[in-house]
Amino acid sequence: MISYSKLRFERGFTLIELMIVLSIIGILASIAAPSYREHTIRARETVLMEDLYQMRQAIDAYFADKMKYPESLDDMVVNKYLRAIPRDPMTRSADTWQVVPPEPLPDSGDLADGGVFDVHSGSDLIGLNGIPYREW
Repeated sequence: MISYSKLRFERGFTLIELMIVLSIIGILASIAAPSYREHTIRARETVLMEDLYQMRQAIDAYFADKMKYPESLDDMVVNKYLRAIPRDPMTRSADTWQVVPPEPLPDSGDLADGGVFDVHSGSDLIGLNGIPYREW
């Protein structure tokens, strides 16, 4: 015959034990959440830097081949310098890139042909390094 006191200890966890386990899980989650958020932002910044690098390389190649800058980012796709306009990882849109037109040439003061000299992100946010994404 099994006594009542022996059954009482074999039924499961007490409320106190469950509360302790849940509080430990809560503490671990609160420690991990900011780290996860920072790593997510850092990954998006890395993608932004790579996209900017690739688009700037394509703009330079376009200029070297045609001796003028592209009129728009779409010209880069049409002429197969880019497969597609990449999505800005900060705004999550391919339409928000900020295009910088060419500056006047130093000797003549005339503008170089074309409309895209450089490209920046269209985001208003500030990077983890303290520099706004639109200045990268």
